[in-house]
Amino acid sequence: MSNQDTQSASHPEESTAPASHAPLVEHLIELRTRVLRIFLSVLVVFLGLFYFANDIYLFISEPLRSILPVGAQMIATEVASPFLAPFKLTLFTAFLVSVPYILYQIWSFIAPGLYAHEKKLAFPLLGSSIVLFYAGMAFAYYAVFPLLFAFFTKAAPDGVAVMTDINAYLSFVLKLFFAFGVAFEIPVATVLLVLAGVTKVESLVAKRLYVILGCFVVGMLLTPPDIFSQTLLAVPMWLLFELGILISRLLPKVKEEV
Repeated sequence: MSNQDTQSASHPEESTAPASHAPLVEHLIELRTRVLRIFLSVLVVFLGLFYFANDIYLFISEPLRSILPVGAQMIATEVASPFLAPFKLTLFTAFLVSVPYILYQIWSFIAPGLYAHEKKLAFPLLGSSIVLFYAGMAFAYYAVFPLLFAFFTKAAPDGVAVMTDINAYLSFVLKLFFAFGVAFEIPVATVLLVLAGVTKVESLVAKRLYVILGCFVVGMLLTPPDIFSQTLLAVPMWLLFELGILISRLLPKVKEEV
């Protein structure tokens, strides 16, 4: 037996090590590639939108500016606010615009490890989650903001000028955008719980009152401390929960078709 054969026989783990570690290395390289693609996609969209940063801020602030009292306007109380507020909003917008591509990259990374029937169920859930998140933000902008800001401005005491800081406004609306976007994911979350076997439709129906109470608690935590805005979030959450139950009842038929 040659010296090379003797070394291979005495250290068998060394000969098999590259083969055992190659898949992990390949997965890490693929993960890095997809993370870089996600970062570049957000950066490219941000650079394309940055020229319109002030216009984007004007669009987002329109629900408040349109109902401000005569002579009132938004203000900037910090030196860098006129630049930083539109900058942060544009970066947030770039991320939102890139979400479908981001989720596509995530899906492409995990899809090879899924079974065929899992892919058929996961793809509609992924697409519906994107649509519902955008729908939640649109509902906040077009339905909630006008009512909410009209209530706040009319509730101002006499002698108090309503002039909102642009940074404070941005933080407020981004929080509500995120809250309503996540709240509109309730149907998807309900369906996933039923699919995973964590719970059953009958169990969810039996706990409906607790869910409604939980919706108002979440509304209290995620919205300003007033019953008006809490209700505007809690009621849609409850209705979306009912939608999730309705979809979950159809799951047996969907599974049979799959």
